[in-house]
Amino acid sequence: MQTSPPERLDRKLLVLAGTLLIGAIASLLDSTIVSVALNDIGEELDASETALSWVNTSYLLTLALVTPLVGWAVDRFGDKRMWMFALVVFLAGSVLCGLAWSVESLIAFRVVKGIGGGMVLPMVQAILAEAAGPKRFGRVMSLVGIPGQLAPIMGPVAGGLIIDAAGWRWIFFVNVPVILLALALAWKVLPSSGERRGTRVDRVGMLLLPPGMVALVYGFSRVRDVSQLTDPFTLGVLLAGLALVAGFCVHSARSADPLLDVRLFRSRVFSTSSALILLHGVAIYGTLFVLPLYYTRVLGHDSSTTGWLLAPQGLGMLIGISLAGALTDRYDPRTLILGSTVIAALGTVAFTQLAEHPDDLLLGLSLCVRGLGLGVIGVAVITTAYRDVPADRIARGTVLIAVGQRVGASFGTAVVALLLSVGLTAAPGEAGAGDAAAYGDTFWWVLGLVALMLLPALLMPRKPREPETGVEREEGQPAESGHH
Repeated sequence: MQTSPPERLDRKLLVLAGTLLIGAIASLLDSTIVSVALNDIGEELDASETALSWVNTSYLLTLALVTPLVGWAVDRFGDKRMWMFALVVFLAGSVLCGLAWSVESLIAFRVVKGIGGGMVLPMVQAILAEAAGPKRFGRVMSLVGIPGQLAPIMGPVAGGLIIDAAGWRWIFFVNVPVILLALALAWKVLPSSGERRGTRVDRVGMLLLPPGMVALVYGFSRVRDVSQLTDPFTLGVLLAGLALVAGFCVHSARSADPLLDVRLFRSRVFSTSSALILLHGVAIYGTLFVLPLYYTRVLGHDSSTTGWLLAPQGLGMLIGISLAGALTDRYDPRTLILGSTVIAALGTVAFTQLAEHPDDLLLGLSLCVRGLGLGVIGVAVITTAYRDVPADRIARGTVLIAVGQRVGASFGTAVVALLLSVGLTAAPGEAGAGDAAAYGDTFWWVLGLVALMLLPALLMPRKPREPETGVEREEGQPAESGHH
């Protein structure tokens, strides 16, 4: 059957995509580039492993808290105004982070940066969706998505080179010229916001969910050993967080237009996919916290060497993402995710045996295998998540998935930092073999968290819901648009 040729990606659309991409590059790299700087930050600011984890956790958690508000803000104030606002806030946060005088001030300024960064990526999707239309959106997002796929490779490498050349503060200052260029281009290229729409924001949801999430992560970060679970203040913070999140779930289930629509979890496919997305974030970002500290503090590598040693995981993820499209067409989701989880677990095993003098080649190959499995899982899960989501609720599903990814990343960093801190405290007094063993023991927990993905994967559908008859199978197409 003859089909009409696809609509051309004209120059105006490509210029718009390029302008947005320049603004998004710094945000894309930020969550990985900082991981290489943790040792230098810790030494200069005299920060413990737990405090260092909050340098990343505070940023990632802020991304999760901001994401649900982006749609409302764009409707209320317009695309161009909000894009410029997000870039200015991100720029201010970058400068403040570079000027930080203590780990506490750095954590606070990372929150400021996260407010801007949390708006940038969802707005790229929203602005391009409106400009490209449904027939061109997938293709233009594929082009824009290439740097996002390369970020896990380029972030640690670029961060290492910058730190060794100019110091850790310059991983933040380097954003300044990039964002200034993005602001100048956005002022010239982005169309005016046009008429604003008065949309309601879920005020009750805002009073329940963000404080609840912050309380849970903060309370958990205070637990350095089992005895601290009985600390009255820590227990109070954790219970308050649980109560607020539970209250939000009840409110969301009854609200017509909630901040996050928890009713989507009534779908088994969406709920199991969401659990996998959260664990996927834990698996990736927990490792990005532990490994740089191991390479610098135990093995004594400089930042640029550490960046190159971390790159194989990003390379493996890039290969996995590239293969995932063909694999998801060929295999049912459950088989593909189960197999990829086993691959990711096998790639983690070598790190449970970390020592003072490891085999760098073995660790590099293991990281690549690990990244391959995680790359396939990420695409397969997100593509499957939308299967039972009605077309008019795909946007809400996309927000919920984005929040799950970022909560998983922040929770993973906090959990692994806690486990490492406990292990180092219990390690023998002398550095070296004892410290290396503590890092290896932490990876047994990481391996367990990767293996935990097998449980929700077993609940995934074995075969697509619709018969495999060409045209009907395209019912999954909206999911791809939602992912992009």
